[in-house]
Amino acid sequence: MRDFSYLQDMNERSLAQQAAVRKATFSPSETKQLRPFSIWEISSFMFDVPADTLRKKLAEDPSLPQGVVEEEGRQRWFTLAEINELRRRVRFRGKKLLPERPKGRALRVAVSNFKGGVGKTVVAQHLANAAALDGYRVLVVDFDPQATLTHSLGLVEVKEWDTVWGIMCRDLCKEADRIMEAYDDPADCPYPAADELPKDVQEIGTMRVQDFIQRTAWSTIDIIPSCANAAFVEFASAQYRSLHKAWSFFGCVARYLDELPEDQYDLVIFDCPPAIGYQSLNAAFAADVLYIPSGPGYWEYDSTTSFLGQLGDALQEISVGFERIAADAGIQLPKRFVDIRVLMTRFEAANPLHVAMLQAFRNVFGADVCQHPIEMTRAVEQSGRFQMSVYEQDYREMTRETWKRARQSFDNAYAEFKETILKAWKERNEIREVA
Repeated sequence: MRDFSYLQDMNERSLAQQAAVRKATFSPSETKQLRPFSIWEISSFMFDVPADTLRKKLAEDPSLPQGVVEEEGRQRWFTLAEINELRRRVRFRGKKLLPERPKGRALRVAVSNFKGGVGKTVVAQHLANAAALDGYRVLVVDFDPQATLTHSLGLVEVKEWDTVWGIMCRDLCKEADRIMEAYDDPADCPYPAADELPKDVQEIGTMRVQDFIQRTAWSTIDIIPSCANAAFVEFASAQYRSLHKAWSFFGCVARYLDELPEDQYDLVIFDCPPAIGYQSLNAAFAADVLYIPSGPGYWEYDSTTSFLGQLGDALQEISVGFERIAADAGIQLPKRFVDIRVLMTRFEAANPLHVAMLQAFRNVFGADVCQHPIEMTRAVEQSGRFQMSVYEQDYREMTRETWKRARQSFDNAYAEFKETILKAWKERNEIREVA
């Protein structure tokens, strides 16, 4: 017979193996470091200019970052910080290298679906990495207690109060006091004040808004991380909701993000858990755009169908059952996304079944299906195996064509993603101006 102690023992063995994998994957200090990028990569995939043109610019202005030349070879290599300095200072034929950034707060994108293994984390990670290489400042929020995205960005030790659970505890304290203050006589309030909540919640309630944000190996990607122990957030949130029935639990993350300076980030990307719960609902209510990854098989299609139905039902129930609570908290119901996109992952163009499933998706969901699926290549498989995105993999460690093919797949998906978010950004701003 196996009880909880057996599960705990299995967990300890697995954690030991995780540590060994990370030691082999990251630097000896277990601190992940982002590799440098060559002039060939920068000119071909980031600046879209001939490499010789970029070299000429660097030679003409020695004050520009010059990169580092390795002992063997003539290729120059640049850090992401140096690349971003070049973006700010260099123009080619009058063309700016900085990406378009509409006014207002950062656009928020939730990457979500039911089924595990459809590539939610891979999509979130690669979109964040591609956006950073494009010059955007990105905040990633890891809602998934598996914490795969957190680990892939180089964070190993994360405390529960530094996760979305901590944000929800802080929000409960702030909302409890706000609701209490709305009564002329606090004694008339039927709900607890912050100082009547559990002690651990009160302690987290004193954290500052920036305390939850941590740096990553990428200089322009920050993260609100997750950890395995954060899985209990669903149980804790249900308990807190029963303690304070006027708490609009689904608006915690949106309220938190609204506290950040509008110009701190350009994009916020959510990696959601494979379930409809307190965390995924918070992601949905905070998001402007919903991205739904799905694999090319029937079971993935079936799971996507279930996800759409259950998320729709959950949002409808909140719209009906929490209308007054939401109005008091300044939340507009029903929840509306500026755009919803379905992205096929693990796609093999030479597989007739995959091609047929992609067409079936398009027949059902029409223009909501992304035109560029994520192709399954060896480099993509390795990205999950070694906790490194295609953008982090050094093309010298495989054939250049294999690396280029994988990168091109994600670059195409990112180009479509960028077009989607810029359109949604402007549409959101127009809606706000009318309102």
